[in-house]
Amino acid sequence: MAAVPALREEAARTLARGAVIPAHPLALTATRRLDERRQRALTRYYLAAGAGGVAVGVHTTQFEIRDPEHALFEPVLALAAEELDAHGDPDVVRIAGVAGGTGQAVAEAELARSLGYDAVLVSPRVAGADERALLERARAVGEVLPVVGFYLQTAIGGPVLDRAFWREFASIPSVVAVKAAPFDRYRTLELVRGVAASGRADEIALYTGNDDAIVADLLSEFHVASPDGPRTLRFVGGLLGQWAVGTRAAVSVLDLSREAAGGDVAAYAALGRMASDLVDVNQAVFDPGNDFHGVIAGVHEMLRQQGLLEGIWCLDPAEGLSPGQAEEIARVRRDYPELNDDAFIAAHREEWLR
Repeated sequence: MAAVPALREEAARTLARGAVIPAHPLALTATRRLDERRQRALTRYYLAAGAGGVAVGVHTTQFEIRDPEHALFEPVLALAAEELDAHGDPDVVRIAGVAGGTGQAVAEAELARSLGYDAVLVSPRVAGADERALLERARAVGEVLPVVGFYLQTAIGGPVLDRAFWREFASIPSVVAVKAAPFDRYRTLELVRGVAASGRADEIALYTGNDDAIVADLLSEFHVASPDGPRTLRFVGGLLGQWAVGTRAAVSVLDLSREAAGGDVAAYAALGRMASDLVDVNQAVFDPGNDFHGVIAGVHEMLRQQGLLEGIWCLDPAEGLSPGQAEEIARVRRDYPELNDDAFIAAHREEWLR
């Protein structure tokens, strides 16, 4: 049996404690070429905002970066790695998204390892793969780098995965974290119960990816059964497309959730007041009213309005904003400035764009 790859000590500590991990967008020019200057600026923004990690090559980065006509998977991962090296903080966790069947996913994990990434987030969106195939792929990838599981919502191609799947997935020794993003409270609970049933809950960090329920996830206690008896589990952080915007504010949200979990009533009340505001921001950015058609373009539009991106271009020309979405994003920027980092970005944008 192959040895289980270990996380760097600093990365393991950060992941277990909990962190804000933005899902990194892709900066393009009007000709849909990589805009290296703005791509670097985004990474610098996340690091300056206090993110505890970045996730690159994931859905928010656009799965199409892997297509031969674009060939952007390696360049995009390399740019982020260079900025992380320049930042010099060993506590920042480096996560690369991997996709495709077993062969492709293993090759992408090997590339990520060569670029200094700590772990890989495995996309469950694989054509024709059943649960058994997804588990075998995770085991193969886990021989290269530690694995972060991913429950992706069905609206953008994720499969329905039951408690038994997550119990077996969490039993894989190389799994170090799981991102719950089914956008469904029942399925989120099934994931948590599956992780608990694996007997490895103390070794696996739970991260919310439910962009529509961030505060709810961070405040929730999950009372679940485990092989060692009843357990209480919590989400320790988030790996989120929503946290690709308002990242500094997200750090404050996570700090408040820790204070609330420690019994701070004022922190709990503050989170309660902002919970629906954050959902409103997410609704504008993610475009659920149009089946998430504008989700990636919405992230881009927020960053464009703030001056970090030049435009909202996606690799797929068919991806764009829905009617009225830009106005909705402008509205939530006006209504909730404390959640969107406008002043912080304005103060540092030129520095990051150098």
